[in-house]
Amino acid sequence: MWTEEIVAGRPAWRHTPSDVVFRKVPGGAFRMGLSDAELDAVRAIERGGEVEDTVEPFLASAGDAQPVREVRVEPFLIARHPLTVAQVRHWLPEYEDEYADADTGTARLEGDLDELLELLPFQLPSEAQWEYAARAGTTTLTFRGDRKPGEDQLLDDFGDEARIAAAENAFGLAAMGSANELCADVWISGFAGAPTDARPRTGDGPRTVRGGAADLYPWQGCDEWLLLLSATRYEHADFTAVRPVAPLPPA
Repeated sequence: MWTEEIVAGRPAWRHTPSDVVFRKVPGGAFRMGLSDAELDAVRAIERGGEVEDTVEPFLASAGDAQPVREVRVEPFLIARHPLTVAQVRHWLPEYEDEYADADTGTARLEGDLDELLELLPFQLPSEAQWEYAARAGTTTLTFRGDRKPGEDQLLDDFGDEARIAAAENAFGLAAMGSANELCADVWISGFAGAPTDARPRTGDGPRTVRGGAADLYPWQGCDEWLLLLSATRYEHADFTAVRPVAPLPPA
């Protein structure tokens, strides 16, 4: 079921039936949420004249990703990138995707989402797992720093191994923030009272989504780059990508 191998110079675990490649994310603690330093970095980008429209709505909604708190995360496996159309067809052979240009593109699910989640032998990441994986040890806007992320950081097709490898963060994960990725947590504005051990928050209602900058490509100058930020979160409304997590395989 699992094959351990080296992918792009890093250890990886391939789920052989579906061909989904997972990376091991080491355990640790991190500061989760949108920090004052990150807000200052967004304001600095604005002062530098790099804002196309306005960051005011983003700043006004900053409370959705606060207060910042320390979260402890246990080691886990997470897919190297969102599930592709071809990978989704392992579980849903009749799956068709109107958003992807190729079978190697990110699958974005709407009506098929619930069926896929029932069939997947994996889980959705908690928000804490997702943000911890996206930050990969950093405390900046993205794992690349506090500069404004550009369209060059988008990765929406995974047919080119060299491009995937070049886009990886320190945990060997690519395209964190490109597609809107569904998390296990129910949507709750803010982190007041949220667990500090990376458990998802459960309940009724829509789930939380992270990322989504490639879903608006080509960008229309509305500061879509804000969706690439590690701390950006919002409520699930329509189509979504899936990047599953799994427990560590037996040694």
